[in-house]
Amino acid sequence: MSLPTALCTITRRSLIGGAAASSALVMLHPFAARAAANQAHLRIMETTDIHVHVLPYDYYADKPNDTLGLARTATIIDSIRAEAGNSMLIDNGDFLQGNPLGDYIAYERGMKEGDKHPVIKAMNVLGYDVGTLGNHEFNYGLDFMFKVLAGSNFPYVCANLTKGMLASDPKRDELFFKPYVIVEKQIRDGSGATNPVKVGFIGFVPPQIMTWDSKNLEGKAQTRDIVDAAKAWVPAMKEEGADIVIALSHSGIDSSGFSDRMENASLYLAGVEGIDAVFTGHQHLVFPGPKDFDGIVGADAKKGKLMGKPAVMAGFWGSHMGLIDLLLERDGTSWKIVDSTSEARPIYHRDENRKVVADVKDKPEVIAATAQEHEATLAYVRRPVGKTSAPLYSYFALVADDPSVQIVSNAQSWYIKDMLKEGPYKDYPVLSAAAPFKAGGRGGADYFTDVPAGDIAIKNVSDLYLYPNTVQAVLITGEQVKNWLEMSAGMFNQITPGTKDAALLNDSFPSYNYDVIDGVTYQIDLSQPVRFDKDGKLLNPNAHRIVDLQFEGKPIDPVRKFVVVTNNYRAGGGGKFPEIAGDKVIFVAPDTNRDVIVRYIVSQGTINPSADGNWSFKPLPGTSAIFETGPKARHFAGEIKGAKIEDAGEGENGFAKFRLVL
Repeated sequence: MSLPTALCTITRRSLIGGAAASSALVMLHPFAARAAANQAHLRIMETTDIHVHVLPYDYYADKPNDTLGLARTATIIDSIRAEAGNSMLIDNGDFLQGNPLGDYIAYERGMKEGDKHPVIKAMNVLGYDVGTLGNHEFNYGLDFMFKVLAGSNFPYVCANLTKGMLASDPKRDELFFKPYVIVEKQIRDGSGATNPVKVGFIGFVPPQIMTWDSKNLEGKAQTRDIVDAAKAWVPAMKEEGADIVIALSHSGIDSSGFSDRMENASLYLAGVEGIDAVFTGHQHLVFPGPKDFDGIVGADAKKGKLMGKPAVMAGFWGSHMGLIDLLLERDGTSWKIVDSTSEARPIYHRDENRKVVADVKDKPEVIAATAQEHEATLAYVRRPVGKTSAPLYSYFALVADDPSVQIVSNAQSWYIKDMLKEGPYKDYPVLSAAAPFKAGGRGGADYFTDVPAGDIAIKNVSDLYLYPNTVQAVLITGEQVKNWLEMSAGMFNQITPGTKDAALLNDSFPSYNYDVIDGVTYQIDLSQPVRFDKDGKLLNPNAHRIVDLQFEGKPIDPVRKFVVVTNNYRAGGGGKFPEIAGDKVIFVAPDTNRDVIVRYIVSQGTINPSADGNWSFKPLPGTSAIFETGPKARHFAGEIKGAKIEDAGEGENGFAKFRLVL
């Protein structure tokens, strides 16, 4: 249950100005106000998916941003603690990679023994009790991660990351971290008396890191299923005396049914006997909340419960502080939970004109702790590497061939042709697969690539390609190329011909899975249902959204072999594209896709990013569809080739609506 609206409003107002806010304006949580002599209020606060967004600054746009930043989330911690009788603070992972500050430390400055990473500096200021790992902690390699974690003033736990699995019993695994910690915390009850409570924290990472970061983990680590690991270790926590058990699950909420090694297992983790509350993350969504998880069996999106147990997911990049409030009651010498509430409290809101309004200011101690690295990162991202003769933007990347995706494909093709020119694959035709990363969606109405013509700096290349993926290439058939594109076409809803202003985009389909394949030409028939489901399983055998697929002006030969250059995520099976997995990989590069883009721009001096128009939608006369994009798209709508796009007014949350005439 969230706090009443009036209470939230008063509390947020008291937060303006941070820790200096008057304590007279801070209202106690109902549990703290009503706790009896044998009861105590315990508030546990969560940050998750910070992705190195320590400061409220967008390094890609090179300007402040009021929707993000641990320095902002940090400001509300003091007041949130003041609302509670007793409190603890945890981090739920994905703090080490995700913006140029992280890349600067990893690739430019490096980490020597004794160095402190800026995100760890910030966390140490805030007094965390415990943290767990997310999948992005492994992007820069194990050695780098351990050097970073060595600077932390608080422990990390992870129960399903192992050095090796020698038996079926997870408790016999040799783990990299303690699976759990039990923190004995002195808490004050309703009478003012102080007594200890033993709070156990157990952590979990998605098993898929073995695919996503195989280059860093293969032969060095293994992962267990999240639920299996929990079933093994939670009884041990109880035996060791934990009064309550809190799961730190860097894993989202998926109601499709339990499966072994599932990525988003938090719903089923909550069902493990002995777990009392679950902190979730990974999906960059908000729980409890008005829309992200409505209708999921076992999830109460209003009260913030999974399988009847309190749970929270606190957005991403510091956008929210997750709160689980527990009313504990003493039962002899131990404690039990008798009531709970959950809340994801934002750091900003939008006014009546949809403008972002910050609800909090920066915490000065966090700013001071990371100022030096911030300034060094600004110098790093502003470094020019070449020029572009035309703007690079991603406002229409999901509805038309796009310059921001085109330049990635051009660079990948340039690179792989050079790499394979002397080897056994030199005579195979080369195709290039690339997807738009910044395409609005959960990132908001400003979450788009927008690089003007002229100088291109490193910040612009990072903007084009957000992740430190490495280049890989697969050898597949023409039929598999078609199925790759069929899977990508899940980005779109099915539209009945003749329909006016149908919803075009499938909001549950991530833009990073919308691959455009260059080197072939094709159309997408939106009147057809999807051929594959989200797991790459054949759903509609007679459905063919990809039509008129051609190579060199002729229908593609379904048995001919093609080299397709992509990234390690996709080549390793990321996104569950049919028949695309590690067994198809023929080339593993030592270089990141971003480094390849930089080299390509340097080699060209001035690039021409104009899209070549190799794909479009099949015409459906009398049919139109609506999609949302950033309002700045209005500057470029008239430049889109091969698509008729009309302004359709204002959308929600700062987006603009456009009409695609099919």
